[in-house]
Parts: sequence; C-alpha cells; structure tokens
Amino acid sequence: MPYHNLDVYQKAYKLALDVHKTTLEFPKVEQYEMASQLRRASESIAANLAEGMGKQSSQGEVRRFIQMAIGSCDECRVWLEFSHDLGYLEKEELREFDERFNEVGRMLRGVQKRYSK
Repeated sequence: MPYHNLDVYQKAYKLALDVHKTTLEFPKVEQYEMASQLRRASESIAANLAEGMGKQSSQGEVRRFIQMAIGSCDECRVWLEFSHDLGYLEKEELREFDERFNEVGRMLRGVQKRYSK
C-alpha cells in the first residue's frame, strides 16, 4: 500500500507543514530548541509512516515504524503544551493542533491494528 494514498499520511504531512509554519513565529531564542524539536517530531510522523509502509515484507517492521510515528505524535502534543504555557501559542491554536494530533494518532492506531494480525 503506497503511503501517499493513506489519509493518515496526508493529514500528518499537512499537519507537519502547519506546525513548521507556526513555529517559525516562535521567538528567536527558541528557533534552535523548542521550535526545532517540534518541527522534527511532527515531520517524523509522516516520515516514519512512509518508511514503515516501504517495509511491507515484514509486518513487524511496519508495526515498529507505526509505533514510532505514534510516539512522535504524542511527543508533539507535549511540545505544544510547553509552547502554549510559555506564551508562544494561543489557547485556540493549542486546541486546534491538539485535535489534529489526536485524529492522526487515532488513525495511526487503526493502521497499527491492521498489521497486528
């Protein structure tokens, strides 16, 4: 199954782009720390999904990469909470990102279930 056709990949990719654009507005002091960490974590969701789907010969490898994508998704939510609490994100921005990461996480868990059989 090519990863580009997966709804979860498309949503994760778009979400990573939006996170990237948002973090460019963080203070300069955070560009190499929190903003960079948040960008890397959000981008790794789509990247791990793509890499896992490329390893179709081994269900175990697919599951491992999907699990890493789920971990990155959860990591993003923590960085977003820090960003909000430090005043870099408005409450509404946090809520919107949180909902979107929640959705991607649910979708990833659905893909994971397909490869757990």
